Amino acid sequence: MNTKSASERPYLSIGEVLGLLLEEFPDVTISKIRFLESQGLIVPERTASGYRKFYEDDVDRLKYILREQKEKFLPLRVIKDRLDTPPTGIERETPRGIKNVVIPESSDTRDDEPLAVVDDGATGGTPAESTKPSKSHPAARAVKAVPSIADKAPKRPAPPDPSDAVGRPATYSRDELLSLSGLDADGLRELERYGMVAAHGGHGLYDEHDLAIAEVARGFADAGIDIRHLKAWKTSAEREAGLFEQRVLPVLRRRSPESKVESNELLDDLSDLGSRLRAILLARALGSLRDVR
Repeated sequence: MNTKSASERPYLSIGEVLGLLLEEFPDVTISKIRFLESQGLIVPERTASGYRKFYEDDVDRLKYILREQKEKFLPLRVIKDRLDTPPTGIERETPRGIKNVVIPESSDTRDDEPLAVVDDGATGGTPAESTKPSKSHPAARAVKAVPSIADKAPKRPAPPDPSDAVGRPATYSRDELLSLSGLDADGLRELERYGMVAAHGGHGLYDEHDLAIAEVARGFADAGIDIRHLKAWKTSAEREAGLFEQRVLPVLRRRSPESKVESNELLDDLSDLGSRLRAILLARALGSLRDVR
């Protein structure tokens, strides 16, 4: 086996990528990068041990996504469309070669994925600097849309990063929400009845979270699950948020310049852990229903 340092590997870990992005995008977090991956906007390779491997084109893609969000306030579904089919006049910045990026030994990046000790046969025993990403690298291929239960319904990515809609004005009219989500008027009224979505302000407009919830509700309805059953998810989320609030409020009460940054990072970590635990518990609970052939 070969143990490769950051300066020898032809790829970066997620923490090292975070370190490269923080100067231009100070609000980006590891959770944000993982979320973009979960939505299919980036597709990093994995080592034999399951660690993410980010090459030049991955970093390029990430910068493009984050820049479009930061400068143009575009929803992720629009950014994904532009990534799949770049509009005329859109040019993407080519990042520095990763092999030329120096990662300091004392880097403070939040790399929660340690460098893997792998030998996947890609280097064939030659120096890592001479190894270039294969054309089979997933990021070199067009991102495929995630199959939907309702093939005839409008396609858009799954719910946005929860932080995306915070502080942003609601912009979708009732008709737009129904058209984009594929939900019918009765379904929307049911969601409003259970307090899962609500028009904001005096203009009756809905935000990104309302749109995402409406689409998920439409998917459940297409799968034969009534919207009334979705209230259980709302109750569970509120309980989880209450637990996280107890942990984060003491940090915010310090009222120091660092407290907001620390609380945001803590919320990122707690949210990530919560989502992972839910996925694991659900997978285990459904295990007896799956065909393991």
